[in-house]
Amino acid sequence: MEFPYLLCATLVLAAYIVGSFPFGFWISKCLGVDIRNQGSGNIGATNVLRTLGRKVGIIVLILDMLKGYLPVLIGSGIIINHLPDSMLADEKVEGIIYVLLAIAAILGHNYTFWLGFKGGKGIATSAGAIMPFLPEVLIGSTLVWILVFFLSRYVAIASIAAAFSIPILTVSLDHNYVFPDINSSAPVIIFGIIAAAMAVWRHRSNIQRLIKGEEDRFERKIKNKA
Repeated sequence: MEFPYLLCATLVLAAYIVGSFPFGFWISKCLGVDIRNQGSGNIGATNVLRTLGRKVGIIVLILDMLKGYLPVLIGSGIIINHLPDSMLADEKVEGIIYVLLAIAAILGHNYTFWLGFKGGKGIATSAGAIMPFLPEVLIGSTLVWILVFFLSRYVAIASIAAAFSIPILTVSLDHNYVFPDINSSAPVIIFGIIAAAMAVWRHRSNIQRLIKGEEDRFERKIKNKA
């Protein structure tokens, strides 16, 4: 029995297709708004939240995470069930499977064919994609996002910091008593580096605005006492 190459390729393609569903665009269209013409023009949850409010933004956030989570969870389970016995305990093989599915889903969001291969920035989809195989790392990177956002009030800076924390946390949390089962194989670490690089690339316009002092911040709302 050999590695199921055709099955793997099919599920990777399926992960890209699912990841490409532009929920932010579709939902905003249903509400009479083309999100691409509002705010930053991004179809992701942050721009939807700024434009259409918290409830709609949270719905888009959850859907964008799910389109990363489900293809990786389901696809990896199917492929691993079809692996030959000699590969079942191979951490690198499992790592490659997870990484291929995760990258496909993220690229689907970033370059969706539904919108002429122009999509979002992939942070929420990346979070969903790593959840099945790096849940501890996801918790850590989420805490990094919260801390950096709380200190800076910039979503872009928080997102880039969280992305860079993924490979660092994957290595630092490996083989300890608290998290003994983290897959820190070379493919997974390389994925973390690629995810960080993609986050920087997709946020390059935000970085330019930050340098110019033109990036919007989420300001705290202070209620006036009557």
